[in-house]
Amino acid sequence: MKNFNHNPSRRRFIGQASCAAVGATTIFSTLFNLKSLNAAASLHSGIGAMPGDYKALVCLLNAGGMDSFNMLVPRSTAHYNEYALTRSNMALELNALRPIHPLVSDGKQYGLHPSLVLMQNLFETNKLAFVSNIGTLIQPITKQQFYNNSVPTPLGLYSHSDQIMHWQTGVPQERVAKGWGGKMADLMISANENQTVSMNISLSGSNVFQTGEKSVEYSLHPENGSVGILDYNNQDWVFNQMKRVAIDGLINPAYQSVFKNTYRKTIKTAIEGNNMLSSAIQTAPEFVVPFSANSNLSKSFEMIAKTISGRDQLQMSRQIFFVEFGGWDHHDELLVSQSEMLSELDSTLYQFNAAIEQMGLADKVTTFSLSEFSRTLTSNGNGTDHAWGGNVFVMGGAVKGKNIYGKYPSLSLGNSNPLEVGGGSLIPSTSADEYFAELALWYGVPASELVTIFPNIGYFFDPMSGTQPIGFLNFG
Repeated sequence: MKNFNHNPSRRRFIGQASCAAVGATTIFSTLFNLKSLNAAASLHSGIGAMPGDYKALVCLLNAGGMDSFNMLVPRSTAHYNEYALTRSNMALELNALRPIHPLVSDGKQYGLHPSLVLMQNLFETNKLAFVSNIGTLIQPITKQQFYNNSVPTPLGLYSHSDQIMHWQTGVPQERVAKGWGGKMADLMISANENQTVSMNISLSGSNVFQTGEKSVEYSLHPENGSVGILDYNNQDWVFNQMKRVAIDGLINPAYQSVFKNTYRKTIKTAIEGNNMLSSAIQTAPEFVVPFSANSNLSKSFEMIAKTISGRDQLQMSRQIFFVEFGGWDHHDELLVSQSEMLSELDSTLYQFNAAIEQMGLADKVTTFSLSEFSRTLTSNGNGTDHAWGGNVFVMGGAVKGKNIYGKYPSLSLGNSNPLEVGGGSLIPSTSADEYFAELALWYGVPASELVTIFPNIGYFFDPMSGTQPIGFLNFG
C-alpha cells in the first residue's frame, strides 16, 4: 500500500524539489521549449492583470482517497437511517454530527464530521461551500451504460496512480504529464511582471498539477521557505566560499553553446528567484491567529500565507499554490485515523482563512480540495475501499458559501440507486471538469480557452454560454 504521508526533512525536500527551487523554468523544459516562449508570450499578451488585481488559487490534494461521505453526512431522519444502514460500522453517530444549514435546501438536513468544529463555523459564516458527488468523467454516463461499457470511463478508474493524475490533469482518458495548473500558468504567462519566480509554487515538491509546457512549480519548504542551492548563501565556512566562487564562475560568463548558455541562465534564474522569495517571505506579518507548530499541513499553509504577503514585492498578480496532504487511504482504522486527520485539516483551514482575512485578501484567494476518489459506502470490516464520486470543499471570500453545490446522492445500495454501481461506489453526478473550469474562469482564463485546458468540458458545459459551470464563485 502506498504511503502518502508527507513530512519532509530538508534533505528529502531538496530531492523532491524541481532543480533545487528553479524559478519559471527548468533545464529540461527550457531546452525543449525555447522556440515557443516568445510565441506564447506574444500570443497571450492580452491575458494579463490590472495593477492591484491579485488572485491566487490554493490547491489542497487530500491524497489517498478521502472518505468524504463521512465528512458531509445527511442528518434528516430517513436519509440518516439510509446512511447508517449502508455504512454499518463506518457510520458516525447522529448526535455527534455538527449541524450545518445550507441557504438553499434540497429537502435534507446535513452535518459535518465531529472533528470539523471550525469548518462548521466557516460554512455557517458563508466562507466555505461543498460540491457533492463529484468525480472524474469523460462523458456523462448512466448506470446501464457503465455496466454495458457503452460510454468510456476514466482510465484506471479505481487506481490511486491514475486517479490522482486525472484530478491534476483534467484528461481522464489518458496518462499525461501536464496538469491544468501548469496549463493555466502557460496561458497567463504575461499576468506577472516578475518572470523569474514561477506563477506556480508548491509546498509538496514536484507534482503533475503545476507542470505545463514550459511552466513548472517553484518548490518551497514548509518551514525553511526557499531553499535554493545548498549553502550558496552560507559563507561561514571556507569550503562554502570556494563553492560559491566556482558556481559564480560558471554562471556569469556567456557561452556560444546554446546548451551551456541555457544551463547558465537556468541556474542564475534559480539563484535570483531564491533571493527574491527569501526576502519577500522574511517581511511577512505576524499572524494574529497562530499556525500550529506541530502540523506539517499548517506549516505549509503558513508558508503560503507568507508568500502571498510578499506578492507586491515579488510583482505577482497571479499565483497558484499546491499542497499535498497524504494518508487518506483508510482501508483500516478509518474512524480513528480520519478523526485525527480531519481535526488537523479543520484547524489549518481556519488558521489560513484568518491570515488571508488579516491581509485583506479574502476575496482574492480561493482554496479548493481534490482527492483521487471517495471511498466505498460499504465497510470492509474496519475501513473502506476505493470508489468514485465524492465530496470536495472550496473556501474564500469569493465563494458563495453556506451552500452544497451539485446533487448530494442517495446512499442506498442496489437497484434502487441509479448511481450505485456495486460495493457502494457512486457514479459522479458532477464532473470534475465543471469544478476546475469554474476555478479557471474566476482566475482569469478566457472562456474560449477552457477547451484547451479541459478537452472534455463540452460534454458538461458550454464555455461560450456566458454562465458559470456550477455557480459557487462570485466573479465580481
